[in-house]
Amino acid sequence: MKHSRWTGLIYLLVTATGWALNWPAMKVLLREWPPLFSRGVAGVTASVLLGVVAVCVGERPRVPREYVPRLLLAACTNVFAWMGFSTLSMKWLSVSEGALLVYTMPIWAMLLAWPVLSRRPSTVEFLALLLGLAGVVVLLGGRGVAFDAGKIAGIAFALLAAVLFALGTVIARTPIPVPPISLVAWQVGLGCAPMIVAGLLIEHPELASLHADGWAVLIYMTLVPMGVCYLAWFATLRHLPPQIASIGMLLVPIIGIVAAALVLGEPLGWKEAVAMALTLSGVALALRRKAPQTEPE
Repeated sequence: MKHSRWTGLIYLLVTATGWALNWPAMKVLLREWPPLFSRGVAGVTASVLLGVVAVCVGERPRVPREYVPRLLLAACTNVFAWMGFSTLSMKWLSVSEGALLVYTMPIWAMLLAWPVLSRRPSTVEFLALLLGLAGVVVLLGGRGVAFDAGKIAGIAFALLAAVLFALGTVIARTPIPVPPISLVAWQVGLGCAPMIVAGLLIEHPELASLHADGWAVLIYMTLVPMGVCYLAWFATLRHLPPQIASIGMLLVPIIGIVAAALVLGEPLGWKEAVAMALTLSGVALALRRKAPQTEPE
């Protein structure tokens, strides 16, 4: 049991670190390629690689016809909205702003469960909401309240990513009966393909503008966050209870914000520290009721 827990913690750390470093990586890539197109290319490539892995480990990637609408909805909320809108927000927001806004998702899931599932939040969960909102106010209010149009657009896209992912979580009450790696491959591919189309039609990327550092980041985004990290996440869930794994994901914005400060020179002072403490405390409280209290076998 102890060995299994330590193995799960190692997988969890690999997952959190890989996803966290993707935040400053996105800022680097956006200097050369537009957000939707770059994220779409990385995602579609990763979905093909995940599909190959799924076949190699013996999974059957077939999706029953009656579950196709649910798969498309999950691809829309869990991939197109979550990945696409969060990447769009990075055009105008710092990593600390974007990551903390996006990772308020469990708080929105708690609120959306009230009208959708008739699950009224408890007093502790209302406290989670207040803590999360306080953290966002400290972070954004610390730089003044006179936002320009770009800043407002960035905040809107980050919150849309969080709210739509939360909605997808709330309405997906039963799992889609497709093996896990195949399911991720389908969702990522279906969610990212429209990003490429939208990017070509709206963003008009210059394909030759990607330099060595951009190629390095694009390869990293394809192989690590969308490949290695998803595989490590499934391994994490085999060794740790879902609640511990979910709370462990709070490492993602922390590591991402620190990495952005070290690599990109983004601000990391007392305001960012207080905002992280408040927002992530609220998220941790909101996660308390989201997973069963079970021990791994």
